[in-house]
Amino acid sequence: MHPLLETINTPDDLRRLERKQLPQLAEELRAFLVESVSKTGGHLSSNLGTVELTIALHYVFDTPDDKLVWDVGHQTYAHKILTGRREAMQTLRMKDGIAGFPKRDESPYDAFGTGHSSTSISAALGMAVAARLAGNSNRAVAIIGDGAMTGGMAFEALNNAGTLDANLLVVLNDNDMSISTPVGALNNYLAKLMSGRFYAAMWRGGEKVLKGIPPVLEFAKRAEEHVKGMVTPGTLFEELGFNYIGPIDGHDLDTLVTTLHNIRELEGPQFLHIVTQKGKGYARAEDDCVLYHGVSKFDPKHGIVSRPATKKTYTHVFGDWLCDMAATDDKLIGITPAMCEGSGMAEFAEKFPQRYFDVGIAEQHALTFAAGLACDGYKPVVAIYSTFLQRAYDQLIHDIAIQNLPVLLAIDRGGLVGADGATHAGSFDLSFLRCIPNMTVMAPADENECRAMLTTAYRMNTPTAVRYPRGSGTGATVQPALQTLPIGKGEVRRQGKRIAILAFGSMLAPSLAAAESLDATVANMRFVKPLDEALVLRLAREHALLVTVEENVVGGGAGSAVAECLARHGIASPILHLGLPDAFIEQGDPAKLLADCGLDAAGILNSIKGKLPD
Repeated sequence: MHPLLETINTPDDLRRLERKQLPQLAEELRAFLVESVSKTGGHLSSNLGTVELTIALHYVFDTPDDKLVWDVGHQTYAHKILTGRREAMQTLRMKDGIAGFPKRDESPYDAFGTGHSSTSISAALGMAVAARLAGNSNRAVAIIGDGAMTGGMAFEALNNAGTLDANLLVVLNDNDMSISTPVGALNNYLAKLMSGRFYAAMWRGGEKVLKGIPPVLEFAKRAEEHVKGMVTPGTLFEELGFNYIGPIDGHDLDTLVTTLHNIRELEGPQFLHIVTQKGKGYARAEDDCVLYHGVSKFDPKHGIVSRPATKKTYTHVFGDWLCDMAATDDKLIGITPAMCEGSGMAEFAEKFPQRYFDVGIAEQHALTFAAGLACDGYKPVVAIYSTFLQRAYDQLIHDIAIQNLPVLLAIDRGGLVGADGATHAGSFDLSFLRCIPNMTVMAPADENECRAMLTTAYRMNTPTAVRYPRGSGTGATVQPALQTLPIGKGEVRRQGKRIAILAFGSMLAPSLAAAESLDATVANMRFVKPLDEALVLRLAREHALLVTVEENVVGGGAGSAVAECLARHGIASPILHLGLPDAFIEQGDPAKLLADCGLDAAGILNSIKGKLPD
């Protein structure tokens, strides 16, 4: 039972509580989080760490008129619970349920939709300037983790914010102790002091008096900076034009509420540095916050029980290949933008630490860093999710492709990803990659083909991309040899009549299943670019209908490449394009989502039957 939490349906209910009740609310909220996420899966450690901060923000600020902008958004479960979605948490990340990230159309309290990192300060600054232009007193707060501060966009926004004098508060949630020293009573006291109106008024008054004596004013400013610098790590943020406050204990509700109350009365850009613990309040998550960062369903009493995987995932195939190839070539460099475990690089990082680089949440930098290495004779392999590669598109074109540098992109999570929804789906990469000159783009149909494609791409001396889906494939046995494939060549996997299905990557298996009752030919195209034009033209001549199938948006994708090929050769063959629709696909079970898009065997079969020529 959670007697206090059950009375909170909106932040207005929260603001009616006495301050002495807030610790009890935090305890109940934290217990509810563990119970809830254990039943649905989701992000746990990060949410346990922001319980007190979430309570304090909604207690002090007049949400939703005051805007809370969460960075990444995977730490907003407490925020959702306190803003009328407590009962809906049982549908978290499910089809037609609530999202795992903030969504503007889900609640007026979700001021900005997010799923990628380092966007909060820019968005909140825009809202703060909008409030100023509208002449209202609404406040904007960006809550950003120290990991997200590794993204260059965050510093671009900080640099701009310091010059605009808008009423923006940036809360840095430092949950890895990577910036601050341990927090104590002195820091808490100084934070209350420096955020208070007395301190601000004293400084403004002193500034007016000293304006007539510029050398003394400059000395006073420098003295203040040095004094602050001795007790806080905020010199950088002060130089960017922020009033820096902290670091303070992010689990001390009294200090948080007092400090936030004081900051709310201040004008101009403010920067509050808090220190929290990931997994706070649940011992297993405190001990291993990485394991409990993103979880499937589990028993809270016994914790997560690891079970051996029944099939290798594509991520595991990539990780094994990376280690094997690195053992044969000391020029191989592995690069990840803060996705070591997710991209399957943990073993490589352990075996080849001198050749492993985690550049932080900085996808743009990751690609240009790789380009620099390639210029001087190294062979960089950038392991990146499809959805995050979108953030480095200019660098891919300008720094890699134009210079025709040998950088291999190992693109994980190509296609639909399930519970994380539209912000994490890899729906567009085939479209935006194949239009870039000098690029070679491959899509494996199974795990063994993935390994062969990685080897093929690595041994080319040009920009390459191997794009594979999340999870396991068909369960194909992965051969240990580092074999290559003929570049730009597909293969016919089933010979049939009248209908030819041209399957790309993950769509081969359902295409083969659909082909049985149609007696259709099925080609495993393998390469999106260069396309096997000879195979396309032969299939067009021998069949009455061509069908392209891809786990990518139809617009501009692999099917478009086939149509362009036919047009170039003056062939007017009937063609049906199957793929993801011109829409953002929300969260849900991946298999069900693919079925909804007509990309399972039954969907492919029904689509073809509806287009069969007479």
